[in-house]
Amino acid sequence: MSQPFRLPGGGRIDRSKPLSVTFNGKRLEGYRGDTIASMLLASGSHLAGRSFKYHRPRGILTHGSDEPNALLSVDWRPEKGAGRRDPNNRASVVEARDGLSVSTQNHWPSLETDIGVVNDLLAPVFVAGFYYKTFMWPRSFWDKVYEPVIRRAAGLGEAPEVPDADRYANRHAHCDVLVVGAGPAGLSAALAASEDGSKRVMLADEGFALGGSLLQDVTSKIDGQSAAEWVEAAVAKLDARENVVILPRTTVFGYYNHNHVAMVERVSDHLDEARDGLARERLWQVRAGQVVLATGSHERPLVFENNDRPGIMLAESMRAFVNRYAVAPGRSLVVATSSASAYRAALDAKAAGIATRIVDIRLEQDCGPELAQARSAGIEVLTGHTVIKALGGKRVKGLVVAPLGNGGAIGTRRTLDCDCVGMSGGWTPSVHLFSQSRGKLAFDAELDAFLPGQSAQAEISAGACHGVYDLKAVIEDGAKAGGGNITVEATASFTGFQPVRVLPTDVDPGKVRAFIDFQNDVTAKDIKLAVREGFTSIEHVKRYTTTGMATDQGKTSNMNALGLVAGVLDRPLPSVGTTTFRPPYTPVSFGALVGPARDELFDPVRKTPIDAWAEANGAAFEPVSLWRRAWYFPKAGEDMHAAVQRECKAVRTSVGIFDASTLGKIEVVGPDAAEFMNRIYTNAWSKLKVGGCRYGLMLREDGFVYDDGVVARLAEDRFHVTTTTGGAPRVMAHMEDYLQTEWPDLDVFLTSITEQYAVIALQGPNARKVLEPFVTDIDLSEEAFPHMAVREGYICGVPTRLFRVSFTGEAGFEVNVPADYAESVWKALYEHGKQFGITPYGTETMHVLRCEMGFIIVGQETDGTATPDDLGLSGLVSKVKTDFVGKRSLTRPDITAEGRKQLVGLLTKNGQEVLDEGAQIVADPSAQVPMPMLGHVTSSYFSSNCGRSIAMAMVKNGRARMGETLWVTTPSGFTEAVVAPAVFHQVQGAKADA
Repeated sequence: MSQPFRLPGGGRIDRSKPLSVTFNGKRLEGYRGDTIASMLLASGSHLAGRSFKYHRPRGILTHGSDEPNALLSVDWRPEKGAGRRDPNNRASVVEARDGLSVSTQNHWPSLETDIGVVNDLLAPVFVAGFYYKTFMWPRSFWDKVYEPVIRRAAGLGEAPEVPDADRYANRHAHCDVLVVGAGPAGLSAALAASEDGSKRVMLADEGFALGGSLLQDVTSKIDGQSAAEWVEAAVAKLDARENVVILPRTTVFGYYNHNHVAMVERVSDHLDEARDGLARERLWQVRAGQVVLATGSHERPLVFENNDRPGIMLAESMRAFVNRYAVAPGRSLVVATSSASAYRAALDAKAAGIATRIVDIRLEQDCGPELAQARSAGIEVLTGHTVIKALGGKRVKGLVVAPLGNGGAIGTRRTLDCDCVGMSGGWTPSVHLFSQSRGKLAFDAELDAFLPGQSAQAEISAGACHGVYDLKAVIEDGAKAGGGNITVEATASFTGFQPVRVLPTDVDPGKVRAFIDFQNDVTAKDIKLAVREGFTSIEHVKRYTTTGMATDQGKTSNMNALGLVAGVLDRPLPSVGTTTFRPPYTPVSFGALVGPARDELFDPVRKTPIDAWAEANGAAFEPVSLWRRAWYFPKAGEDMHAAVQRECKAVRTSVGIFDASTLGKIEVVGPDAAEFMNRIYTNAWSKLKVGGCRYGLMLREDGFVYDDGVVARLAEDRFHVTTTTGGAPRVMAHMEDYLQTEWPDLDVFLTSITEQYAVIALQGPNARKVLEPFVTDIDLSEEAFPHMAVREGYICGVPTRLFRVSFTGEAGFEVNVPADYAESVWKALYEHGKQFGITPYGTETMHVLRCEMGFIIVGQETDGTATPDDLGLSGLVSKVKTDFVGKRSLTRPDITAEGRKQLVGLLTKNGQEVLDEGAQIVADPSAQVPMPMLGHVTSSYFSSNCGRSIAMAMVKNGRARMGETLWVTTPSGFTEAVVAPAVFHQVQGAKADA
């Protein structure tokens, strides 16, 4: 398509960079800086889609993200293959790029000829609530008949046919001041906030060019500069400041608690060639000390018959297409308004050589200087007139207007020929994000709008969203919000309007099609019907009619709907209230929200620093919490059981090496660290000497076991706490909760160091021999470094916290080193250990070795209802401490009652049969069903070191049943097992290191 409606000069497009896109299979021409909407208008076409329910022809209404009509399916990279549809993109914000492929939605067989328009003929039937009243019988028809037909007849686009091959990024950030919106108020706020360099400032704007309303302002002067020059200078200043981050193409879509703001940045859609691996979009999650909302206002449509015809758009949007994109939206324009601001659009269109007339509902005496200025420019102005209806089908051909008489009656009608209409019913401040922040709105009768009232968070609104419209006042209001004081001289803006939301009194709304919500095809008739049927709450009206529920969240429809409801109910508008503005403020792709969590990354995988070595050496892996852990290391021809038996033998007879980096690690530091430990754990810590370790047991408030782990005292005021792999985040949260809410008087700091340290466990009789050549500044002798001790020194020249602990019963050391050095240290130990037959082992072997010694795993032996005594760990509960978390609950009658399940060992009669973990235990397999259950198996393995199967179980009165034969369920029935102590392997020679 050529560009017959492209103006010969002006605009902010780059005419040196022509481009073309494919629109419904046809070539559309334009320039860098265009949007699809401006290219479509330049070609002379206003038809941009079909409506949701009635399939009426629809055109471009706005130039921004509030566009309800022109929704496109976009293939951002058609060169990468078919089927990559991205539906419901607004033509007004899709940045033109050479080779882009776009198509309109919700029509068949074509945009120009859509058989779905038959719905428009049936509009008298398809009123509000039609579906609820009609498709009720027979009920079985809904899924198979009604719903498929309705979904085919209505919709807002189709999902893509192929998996999304693009990459999406996620980033967290902190700043002192976040400014949302880069119009005159936002730029001024960012300049003021960043002036002295002491604050980190982020400026985000959804447009690809900064400047907001100034982008289409070609007449205003600010301190003697044009609007464009002032914007350019402001952006240059901000760009030069190191404390400022500028984010164009970034939509702020959600405002949550504690100034948590969510944003999506469009990273690569606009690039002609995006390098491989570059994200398409980036989700920003920002914590801001202060948020400045400078989000502007939305122009309101007028409500009249056929106000949805292509060619009818908002007046300020018409101005944007003329001045910013150098496009004439028509040859003959009519500006229909109740607002002085629309005169700016009319004057600019006239200056561009477009025949222009104005229809103003305001009386002559109510108009300001804008009236004289328009007439002096040769524009015919009809004051005291209203629009009755629009003429035309796929393009507006004329407006029927008439003078207003007393009481809203109309005089003699007159038809104005035109091919474009710019309408303006005033302005609605954009308070969506303010409302999401839980701020309270206040109604301003003079502006006829809801404005930000009482803030709930550290937020301040500025500029048009604050109800300030004069350019000088907007800039100064923005500076004030940014914490500064900027005074400017600027061209005065046209102000003043007459609120108009309803049809003239002698026009029957039941017989005309006057649209309130363009995207959901909601008419004035639908709103009135809903109120007549008893839906007086605005939230009920919203749901019954679907007004304001579409992807534009009522940006262009809400105030007209509210005014209409107020009029029907004969109530003041503030008493009707507003609907809830839910995030997202504008639509967000699922890809941006999901980020990298897809395909094999759907469940985020954390890898230890030694993971690559394990993979290279043939490890099989299993997921443990969010970690990928080495499960076992099979040799050629070995299955899991053979590999595990070999690994278990090696640890008992020589030495094994194990990656324990996933253990949770927390530093507890401060003068009151020991007191904090005393309160959070069951056992005592005050007398633990520096350099000593102790096994700690942690309870919940209800007295049940929460977590366990070895704790080392590094200094009088410093403890190194280990937790279970899966328990690390919740233990940290548990500690922080008590420290901040229950014991804020304690001088203690908690720091998660889980990923700062890797842990290499050497276990077995030869563990010390493997370790000795590499350790300096630590005496490894038994006397100097006994079991349950910790020392700090160096290994391979790397700082280490060396623990003398064991979870196998054999002599053991846990080498804690900075994660970056872990693989190197591991390799050195492994190479030296080969002379001792060192064997890497995984989690399955660790479980078997632990079970052989009767050591519990929290989450396996425990199920959230086990007490220390149930697990045989009552000795870890201090009898002398005045208090600790869970202490009171340990004396509850149910906790001390007879008959509780207790941890015991189980030995199958034949010695080779391995019980199923989770298998139920009964006393009499012939008992009548449902038979009483005594407990269940918690851990079960075949032990090569014991030469038989072993198991642990929680059994009712288990410790009193030693030697008793019980029955355990199997897939085929029951098998016999004898209750035994939960220690199955006796370490040869010295006592067990346990």
